[in-house]
Amino acid sequence: MTQTHKNKTLATLLAAVLGAFGAHRFYLRGKKDKWGWLHFIALPISAIIAHFYFGQPGLLTYGLLTLSFLIAILETLVLGLMSDEKWDARFNAGSGKVSDSSWPLALILVLSLGIGAGSLIAVIARAFDLLYTGGAYG
Repeated sequence: MTQTHKNKTLATLLAAVLGAFGAHRFYLRGKKDKWGWLHFIALPISAIIAHFYFGQPGLLTYGLLTLSFLIAILETLVLGLMSDEKWDARFNAGSGKVSDSSWPLALILVLSLGIGAGSLIAVIARAFDLLYTGGAYG
């Protein structure tokens, strides 16, 4: 039985764009992936917390979703930087095809790194603002 060939660029794009909802995990491992479901439930749980704690800082109410997003950016980099040989051994062992990544993958990785680094710096700055000033600066 041959399995479907998993595209590395598509998986990396899914992790970058919809990774906070687990799209890349479901694409790679199917609907039985526990970590994918943890990513997926971050949005409803954050919405419930925001509903009950209305008026609180967004970092506190949407913290779970923010964490899921930052983890997805890290997973984007891990998936995209994996060598094609290792990718095929892990996700395409029975597909009979060989992966050949090209420049769109590099573009996705560069953009993900920039967005991820900027987001992480913003989260750290906001956390310190909330911790030391009680949110006096925003």
